[in-house]
Amino acid sequence: MKAILAALLILTPWLGLQAQPAPPSPSAISSPGPAASREGAFTLAIEAPEAVRELLERHLDVLRYRELADLSDSELARLLLAAEQNARELVATLGYFSPVIALEPPLTTEGGFNTYVPRVLTLRVVPGDPAEVSEVKLVFTGPILEEAGRSQREGILRDWPLETGMRFSQTRWQDAKQQALLQLLAQNYPTASMTASEADVDPFTRKARLNVTLDSGPRFRLGPLVITGLNHFDSDLVRRLVRLQPGDYDQTQLVAAQQRLTDSGYFDSAFIRIDTSGDPQAAPVLVQVREAKLQKLVLGVGASTDTGARLSVEHIHHKLPVLDWRAVSKLLLARDTTSLASEITSHPNDDYWRWSLGALVQQQTLGSFLVHSQSVRVGRARSTEPMDNEYFLQYDRADAATSDASAQVEVQALTANYAFTLRRFDHPLFPNQGWGVGVALGAGTTVGSTRNDPYGRVVARWQSYWPLGNSDSSAGAGRIVLRAQAGAVVAEPNANLPSTQIFFIGGDNSVRG
Repeated sequence: MKAILAALLILTPWLGLQAQPAPPSPSAISSPGPAASREGAFTLAIEAPEAVRELLERHLDVLRYRELADLSDSELARLLLAAEQNARELVATLGYFSPVIALEPPLTTEGGFNTYVPRVLTLRVVPGDPAEVSEVKLVFTGPILEEAGRSQREGILRDWPLETGMRFSQTRWQDAKQQALLQLLAQNYPTASMTASEADVDPFTRKARLNVTLDSGPRFRLGPLVITGLNHFDSDLVRRLVRLQPGDYDQTQLVAAQQRLTDSGYFDSAFIRIDTSGDPQAAPVLVQVREAKLQKLVLGVGASTDTGARLSVEHIHHKLPVLDWRAVSKLLLARDTTSLASEITSHPNDDYWRWSLGALVQQQTLGSFLVHSQSVRVGRARSTEPMDNEYFLQYDRADAATSDASAQVEVQALTANYAFTLRRFDHPLFPNQGWGVGVALGAGTTVGSTRNDPYGRVVARWQSYWPLGNSDSSAGAGRIVLRAQAGAVVAEPNANLPSTQIFFIGGDNSVRG
């Protein structure tokens, strides 16, 4: 018993010592350590003008380590020292070469990099005055120095955007060089290059001297077409669609030709470029196409507040037997309209004209009227830039438009028609400003009865785009689209005309009046 009590007396002090917490180490007392912030190793607030602050928040290297929980004081000190120089370099890209940059609380390295570093810091940046362009020297070398390249040289110099007296920044500098080179590449000189560029900035005077040297390379002219990828269609179709004639190289013409190929429907894709490895005076034009399937079936389902639900079935045959023409047939089933239409169209000839023959059978509900109509048209059309033209004869048979639904009679008419569309847009595919107008003129007479009523018909449409904001510097700011339409029929007051040839009031797709 005495032995047990003695053992307990010996163990009790030892157990008590074990239960007491260990004394804090000197490092734990002097520094909160990385565990001071559970959400990151440190926080760094940036105080600067908005443009500078946004740039630093996106690109300052040290900010990538904010979430690194085991970042030591020595590592953080090295990162913060490098951050000041990094910030200075970034601010210089905006044109500020004498900024005042301070880290608060200031970082001290008197005791080496093992000194305690605060984990909540502020980087203050006063950018100062920006540098200005004091001199621009744009030098050309190569065949563009000949008289034939004079107008293009003058155009590049005239369009140079970073002029003397303007604020300098790295972005403006890069954009200006790129614009000058692209202007050279886009016309006559597809192998042009920038052989030298220098921006000499004096941080004390805040003046920038700019020097750019552009080598044009040889002047290229378009040569013969080299077409690949054809299977069902012949090369004449491609040649008539691209419409590229021997002459000076113009990238805009190649892009437009490529777009015509894809818009034609005969090809799923097209790519056009010139072969710059051969003779510059007759560079082959390489046309690579991928043909669309000969036949295609398109099913459509939709709805609108004006016409309700609708279902459409469209069949396209790109190469009819014997004729080699394209046929498009479409069935439409809607709340107020049921129609079946078909049209066959020839390939364009050497003058880009196409023949077409079409027919339409339709049943429409117009107010209290149920109108049955049929029409057949034959004509020629040509689509060019900036104007489309079309001539056609049209035969119409439809119920006459009268105020008495019970007294409707069927009327036939034959008209000769001409229509044109004129476009003046800044871009053929994605216009931001400009206008377009279309006019359709028709003259004819009713036929097939004891009384023939001559009449005339005109429809005009207009559309324009107005950019919002500065269209040169803010292409994505938006635009306003304005549309207008007017139409008139000239006939005797008591003339009976097909209802498909006159206008009805109501709906945003109709002509008022």
